[in-house]
Amino acid sequence: MEISEHIQVVDVEGQLLARAAAEAGTDAKVPTCPDWQVRDLLRHTGMVHRWAAAFITERRTSYRLGGELPELDGDTLVEWFREGHATLVATLKTTPPDVECWAFLPAPSPLAFWARRQAHETTVHRVDAESARGGSPSPMDVAFAVDGIEELLLGFHARKRSRVRSDTPAVLRVRTTDPREERTWTVRLSDEPPVTEHGTTAPADCEVSGSAARLYLALWNRLPFPQVTGDRALASLWRERSAIVMG
Repeated sequence: MEISEHIQVVDVEGQLLARAAAEAGTDAKVPTCPDWQVRDLLRHTGMVHRWAAAFITERRTSYRLGGELPELDGDTLVEWFREGHATLVATLKTTPPDVECWAFLPAPSPLAFWARRQAHETTVHRVDAESARGGSPSPMDVAFAVDGIEELLLGFHARKRSRVRSDTPAVLRVRTTDPREERTWTVRLSDEPPVTEHGTTAPADCEVSGSAARLYLALWNRLPFPQVTGDRALASLWRERSAIVMG
């Protein structure tokens, strides 16, 4: 996906998140993140948006912790979130493509990294906000969902800090089933970080499959896997160990 496409996703998904949060109310429980209420979701995502924008605007070239979470609540907290989101979108839109700043996953450029990362960050938490509100979730584009699966498998879980490891070598297949958009990845598990390859490059001990959008959310532990065949312990291993640590 192009940088401009990711920025558009950040823009739209952030507005959907704010709307769902306002409709749910900040006291509402977040079913997809059982330890959170909507206020926790807004504080976290609003902080992350400001944290990301600061790396770009201040041209930060090394890691820094995010800021303090605000004590705001209710409508004031929703407005605080909207302000940080709008600043992030404006920053992404107006920053020169050759900007130099810190990033933590492979990407064509730091700006490409931050646009992509915040598109997926915002989308996952939009899903959280809509789960708190209830009702039908907003749709997700197939190409964007595939992009997010790739970020997880080839980005986050290619890093040394990935905890998705197995004492016994095993192969997990990830397969999307959308008409004319079927994609597969082969994830080799061992006591080292997972190694993901495009396509069917080895027999699988377990396969998780479904539409790209549902599989994306399942890999982010927001939904159960749509379909699991083979050794279900490998699907359980993913759910137990795949939580993401940023940075």
